[in-house]
Amino acid sequence: MQLKIATFNLFNYLEPPNAFYEFERIYSAEQWQKKQRWITDYLGEYQPDIIGFQEVFSPESLKKLVLTQGYEYFEVIDQPDVIDDFIYQSPVVAIASRYPIIDVSSVNPNIELAETLGLSLGFSFSRKVLRATIDVPHIGHIDCYVVHFKSKRSMIELDSQFNNHSAEKTIIESLKAQISGGWGSTIQRGSEATLLFVEMIERRESTNHPIVLMGDFNNNLTDGILSHLLTKTLRFSSKIDCDTYLAKYCLNDAWSLFQKVQINEESEKTQVDDIVNKIKEERKPTHYFGGNGSVLDYILLSCEFDAGYHDSLYQVSNYNTYDRHLINPIFDRDGESTDHGIVLITLTLRS
Repeated sequence: MQLKIATFNLFNYLEPPNAFYEFERIYSAEQWQKKQRWITDYLGEYQPDIIGFQEVFSPESLKKLVLTQGYEYFEVIDQPDVIDDFIYQSPVVAIASRYPIIDVSSVNPNIELAETLGLSLGFSFSRKVLRATIDVPHIGHIDCYVVHFKSKRSMIELDSQFNNHSAEKTIIESLKAQISGGWGSTIQRGSEATLLFVEMIERRESTNHPIVLMGDFNNNLTDGILSHLLTKTLRFSSKIDCDTYLAKYCLNDAWSLFQKVQINEESEKTQVDDIVNKIKEERKPTHYFGGNGSVLDYILLSCEFDAGYHDSLYQVSNYNTYDRHLINPIFDRDGESTDHGIVLITLTLRS
């Protein structure tokens, strides 16, 4: 009757004695055991049925870990880069499921469309996007996409030659690199979301599979960079056509769907405006930087999971952001956890 789906940024999941990014960044045996235990404890307590992972450097180790927790199905579609034999870069995404994964593949952008958008000839996703088709009870085959969009980190590094310049000159060049490199990362991130969504629409048209898009978006959905993922209207199209056809190809933020369910259930008890304000205040950040929190990790769903859609099969009955390791960490427990909150949604079969 219920289906639980989680998106989980593991934060440098790399089995020792290998190093992530720099030669001295290696987990000790004790640290690695602690990280493994932390992940196991979360899975044991919250019991998600399907999990999209990001920042995976050691897929085989992760596969063994989740198997001990009852996840018989595990897939990756890429491998991290290795330099100097033991230094790992470019982590990948993965998916684990209690239900059969019947097909898995990477999603490739439409190069012709990328060129039309003014992108480089060899445009590619900064991290390969994983699509897994999973056979889920009651609903059948669903397409789960796991993403880790381009980070906000500047694409341009300050040249070491400026180390010998004046302090003012170094500041000027740093400012230029940050502005241009940051915008470059924004273009990449927004383009990844656009080209992926186009591929998802085409896939939906050909298979009619329900959609789950989950991962670390490295951006919120409200500032315009990724807001097109939640497109709900079309210019110059009639309302009748939009109502009839558009909803099938649109995505919905699981949090918004959860709000709608809560409002419907509570509307007879109190004022709707009071409920809306209360629920909006409760959404927790999934990442903190410099003391400021933001929501970077999302699960987006197609109309089959929207209680307001006439043919929906499931509704979002619960939404949980696991964040105690971010806001109230205990070293012995959380010292090797992750720098992201874990988003978990519960889908309940509608009667």
